[in-house]
Amino acid sequence: MALKSLGLFLGCTAAFAFATSCTATYRADQAEEKHPPSGTFIEVTGGQVHYVQDGTGPHVVLLHGAGGNLRDFTFDLMGRLTDHYTVTAFDRPGLGYTDEVAAVETGPAATEGSGPLEQAAMLREAAAKLGITDPVVVGHSFGGIVAYGWAVAGLDEDSPVNASAVVSLAGVTMPWPGDLGAYYTINGSAFGGVVAIPLISALATDGLIDQAVKATFAPQAAPDGYIDHIGPRLTLRPENFRANVRQVNTLRPKVVAMSQRYPELSLPVEIVHGTADSTVPIEIHAEEVIKIVPTANLDRREGVGHMPHHAEPEVTVNAIDRAAARAGLR
Repeated sequence: MALKSLGLFLGCTAAFAFATSCTATYRADQAEEKHPPSGTFIEVTGGQVHYVQDGTGPHVVLLHGAGGNLRDFTFDLMGRLTDHYTVTAFDRPGLGYTDEVAAVETGPAATEGSGPLEQAAMLREAAAKLGITDPVVVGHSFGGIVAYGWAVAGLDEDSPVNASAVVSLAGVTMPWPGDLGAYYTINGSAFGGVVAIPLISALATDGLIDQAVKATFAPQAAPDGYIDHIGPRLTLRPENFRANVRQVNTLRPKVVAMSQRYPELSLPVEIVHGTADSTVPIEIHAEEVIKIVPTANLDRREGVGHMPHHAEPEVTVNAIDRAAARAGLR
């Protein structure tokens, strides 16, 4: 009887896992049908990079944050820049429609994610193939640390794609105290990759997604039409979901190591960071990095949360203009 009960339990568990996997795959297909690639692909070592490019003038590169894709910039900011700059927005490795860094294991039970230097190397290769030179590299949130990684890579490589300046928008820059909480700990684990992520991908409701986006923008509200434009279910596709949580979950030691090189940076750095940002707190990141990067300028935005480029787009454009001018591009 016990063996029969165990067999029934295992059979039900397998059936549930199969149904969950099928539902997650169906939802991923729906997400891609509703929000297909909006740009172009370029082949790099080990995979392909998805990007959108428009405009004329000095080059600006846009790097989105965790859980996002390049649509975060094509919603509004990119259109504010293309009259004066050649703007290239990339899907970061593992997110949107860009492949994860080739050396990183992507199986369901893997736990390591690509770091800022690895991501910067992959995107720098894409930039070189696109003819991008002396870019102002703009990064939001996780994209901020990748922008710093792009600049740090330039300390060791004389390349046309070296950053002429960096603009950090609520960017991760410094090590933080404590851990990231259960969400990243569980989902970034082997158990999370095999069990939790397909389950969330299959069962997450539109209401839960709306709440997550609202929390990211708080205390400001997301602009009308933003959720439909960015396609948050693209990030809930299991492969994207796994890449995102693993990248965040394994980021801190990479920031510790990379931040040791910040004092070597001599390029212009402009930072726009809100005082009400609870996702990447200003006192941990922006206010600490300006102490060790002598060329960094911080624009503190009172009462602004984690999405300053949406809350105050003109301030963001002004920061990019300042960075370009300081770099001699304007």
